[in-house]
Amino acid sequence: MNNKSLLIKVKPYLLLMRLDRPIGTLLLLWPTWWALWAASGGHPEIKIWAIFTAGVFLMRAAGCVVNDIADRKYDAHVAALLLLALHQLTILLAMAAAFFAVTYPLMKRITYLPQVYLGIAFSFSIPMAYAEITGTVPKVAWLLFVANILWTTAYDTIYAMVDRRDDLKIGVKSTAILFGDLDRVIIGIFQLLTVMALFLFGKQAGFTAPYYLSVIVVVWLFAYQQLQIFSRNEDKCFRAFLHNNWVGLVIFVGIFSHFLLKS
Repeated sequence: MNNKSLLIKVKPYLLLMRLDRPIGTLLLLWPTWWALWAASGGHPEIKIWAIFTAGVFLMRAAGCVVNDIADRKYDAHVAALLLLALHQLTILLAMAAAFFAVTYPLMKRITYLPQVYLGIAFSFSIPMAYAEITGTVPKVAWLLFVANILWTTAYDTIYAMVDRRDDLKIGVKSTAILFGDLDRVIIGIFQLLTVMALFLFGKQAGFTAPYYLSVIVVVWLFAYQQLQIFSRNEDKCFRAFLHNNWVGLVIFVGIFSHFLLKS
């Protein structure tokens, strides 16, 4: 089989996993890595890291094709194989995460808060990581869980600002529609609460200066996003949404650097 034929066969699966548009996967991946490093004291087992990382890609793909029955069954089988290697508490949390992921598309029709619902779905990897590594889900894990819900709600509301006009035409609901002219202010409040929650998480986890430096950088990143969405220009709002990849990366670098210097 030549390279061209291989690419033709592989391309649908790459598109299924949204590797051409990786932002959704990255925004799900960063909090997972935050929790893996924090729960393990900076040394997650390679096997656990690989399972959780693969799980992010598979669940993201499953979420993107949730209306395609055949693909959903395929992804569920693969994800189930990954879960067999995990502890019972982790599996129970994964089942809850799957429920939120599968039902999320329905929320756009029945509530103006689908962004909050997505935040919950995107945050379950955090207690899962703690459960798998420590055997329990401590309070500090739930604090990071809340921080991620707040952050997700903020950036997905920015994304909803891009589609607001179209959503109004077709009857899709969102926090961007609910917040109306207060969208920028409320997004700013969610971003402020995210910073506060991340700060408290660092205090509870015993993190040192590198982590707090990363939180300070996040404040500046959020300020940049506020400048981008000020005019509510759709292109700039989309740019601000994509910019959240840097938020996730910066927090991970802060956590990673804390343990690197500590060791």
